[in-house]
Parts: sequence; structure tokens; C-alpha cells
Amino acid sequence: MSTPRVYVIHENPEWFPPLAAAFAAEGVPVQEVLLTEGQIDLGAEPEPGVYWSRMSASSHTRGHEHSKEYTRAVLGWLERAGRTVVGGSHVLELEVSKVAQHGLLQAAGFDVPRTSAVFGTAPLKEAARTFTGGQDVPFITKHNQGGKGLGVRRFDSLAEFDAYVDSPEFEAPVDGITLLQEYLTAREPFITRAEFVGGEFVYAVRVDTSAGSFELCPADACEVPQVIAGAVCDVPGVEAPGAPAAFSLREEVTSEHPLVQRLRTFLADQGIQIAGVEFMETTDGRTVVYDINTNTNYNPAVEAVAPVSGPRAIARFTGALLERDHAVAAV
Repeated sequence: MSTPRVYVIHENPEWFPPLAAAFAAEGVPVQEVLLTEGQIDLGAEPEPGVYWSRMSASSHTRGHEHSKEYTRAVLGWLERAGRTVVGGSHVLELEVSKVAQHGLLQAAGFDVPRTSAVFGTAPLKEAARTFTGGQDVPFITKHNQGGKGLGVRRFDSLAEFDAYVDSPEFEAPVDGITLLQEYLTAREPFITRAEFVGGEFVYAVRVDTSAGSFELCPADACEVPQVIAGAVCDVPGVEAPGAPAAFSLREEVTSEHPLVQRLRTFLADQGIQIAGVEFMETTDGRTVVYDINTNTNYNPAVEAVAPVSGPRAIARFTGALLERDHAVAAV
């Protein structure tokens, strides 16, 4: 068997270099495992080490339609063998289901958006009428399994929605589940993403939404022009003079913030060790939690000014797990 190390399970090589640099800086041996194709010898023991799953709900948009199923099989194999897995089977199921996220957040007492899950395309138009009470009020759609703003659109009337469902522009969700969700108006044009590593708060990111985009991915590779729901998101770094940065550190949100403390407890209860949780403060005084990102990415502009590095915190956390396992094996 090889020297124990941290194995990073994922399907998008573009996301790996910042993580590799962080592990190198912390002196933690790391190896990426691309789950785009391959095989598992079910009779063999997995290599010793710590396994961290970063499988993304949006993998199908990169031509990796079967990577989620491959990951399910690999995680089950690792867990049955007793390997330490960060972001294991339970966490993967949350990553690929906003329905599951919504249910757990609601059960834990968080304010969540009013949401209806629609299975299939045929019921969508009638479901929208039920959801809005037959009124022309704003609402949004989302894909149950997604990221990168997949399927997120705003509609201001039922006629507009009907036309979209019947049009070639309709985006069919990969799992057949479309969410109808109340449209929330932010008190100020931004949402907040609270980052946690090893169950501890790292920092909060202010994500500017003034351009109208629903593309909220903080990774450097995601910072490209987007056209979503008819709104154009400008390229960060070429904003008009005086315009807010797309991603910035929200310094007033600290580990003492009441919501941060509640989220920390929630993640611990759910066994989620690494995550970015998004919330919005609305014009009517609500603080609404609406998304759990279990394969969180980090924005380089925020990392440059943050007091703690997210990727390096992950390297330290998984490196400590690696040392723990080595100590136990030695005994």
C-alpha cells in the first residue's frame, strides 16, 4: 500500500490547483482522484488515508453525467472498509438534493423560502398556479440538483411562466425535479455565504447581487459573464468605477453571530464538516437560509484579505485527521 495521504475525490480538475497549493503550504500529502471514469476492485482494501469528497451537484454540466453515481459507489466502498471520509454518503445526498437541504433546515427551525417541488414537466404550469394562488406575483424556479444558478429564473406572471415552460429555452432538470420558490427581496443587494471547516467558522463572504445574476459561485473559474433570467452579471474585476466587488469579506459576521452559532450546531448535528451556507436578509426583516454547499469553493479576492485561508484550513483539518488515523494504526 502507498504512503497515507489525503485523497480529494472530485470531477473538475479546474478546481484543484488552489487546493493543491494549500496542502503543499501546510505540508500535507494530497492526491486527487478524478471520478469521471474508472473501476473499483470491490474485493480490495482502499489505500490508507483520509478521503475528502468534493463531488458537485453540477457535474453533469461538464459532461460527467455519471460521476455522482460513481461517487456513491466509491463512498460506500470506503465507508464499509472503515476509512475516514469527509463529506461521505449522507453529505453527498444533501449536495445533490435541495429538497433534502430544505427539509433539514426547516426541521432545525431555520427560516427557509416557501418552496414546492414539482416532479416532471407536465404538472409545472398547474403547480405554479397553486403556488401563487392564481395571482401574478414574482416567484423563481430552481433545479433540485444543481449549482451555478442552474434553472434559476424569476417570473413575474403566470403567462410568462407558461410561455417559458412551452419554449425551447426551458431547462429540464437532470433529475426531473423543479423547485418553485418564493421570490425574496434583499434588504441590500447582496447575499452572505458563511464558510465552515472542521465544524468551525472560517469567514463570511458578501456576494453582490446588484447585477441581477443568480450565479453565486465564488470560484475564480466561475467568474465569467452570465446571462440568467435576462440579467447580465458583469465580469468581476472590470466593474464600473465605484461598483462593489462581486465577492468581498463580510467582516461584521463573526463566529459570535447568532446565526453562525446556530449553523455551526446544525452542521455538527448533520455530520457536515466542510460547507458554505448561504443566507439572505430581506426587506421584511427575515434572515432566510436557503442553500448548503458541501463542495464549497473559495474566491481568490476574498482569500487575499481574509485573516484565515479556507483551503489551508481544510488542509490543516484533513491533515490532523490523517495524523490521528496514523497514530491509531501505530497503536
